[in-house]
Amino acid sequence: MTDTSLADLRAAIQHAGYYPELVAEAVDASVAGEPVDAFVVHQETTFDSEEVRRHITVLVLTPTRLVLGHADDHPADATTPTPFMTSSTEAVPLSGVRSVVVNRVISEPLRHRVGALPQEVTVTIGWGAVSRLDLEPASCADPDCDADHGYTGTAAADDIALRVSEAAEGGDAVARMLGFAAALSRATAR
Repeated sequence: MTDTSLADLRAAIQHAGYYPELVAEAVDASVAGEPVDAFVVHQETTFDSEEVRRHITVLVLTPTRLVLGHADDHPADATTPTPFMTSSTEAVPLSGVRSVVVNRVISEPLRHRVGALPQEVTVTIGWGAVSRLDLEPASCADPDCDADHGYTGTAAADDIALRVSEAAEGGDAVARMLGFAAALSRATAR
């Protein structure tokens, strides 16, 4: 399930309610007049012991690019007397998208029926801007060995990971995320 118009995207940003004019302005500038093939608008609110912080992520698929927008709250503190928000956007050519990983969580898998929504979906998109390297000392099976075997590890590209769940955001958000991931996978397969 994907919406395919700039008006639908703007309505979803407005519905999220997090500085909608500022977020839409930033996203519109990065979309740069291209048609909108699919999008996801995901607002996340976190509660700290003394404050509430909001964050919004907007993913937009155009015919040529993946546009990502983020906006965050920043509270007043000793160095900044007034609260403020920051926003950033990034436009990635579709040819640069290296991976689209969809992780589904399905409770009671024996009862799952084709077409039923999972309870949770995490979509991880990699294009090489951020890589994670997890290292640990290498070892061998000999318990008496004291040789240095160097290191072993894994490298993973995970420029963005976005999670939605039926319990928190509802079934429509899960369906939208799956639809966006499918549209992005199709677009990057060309």
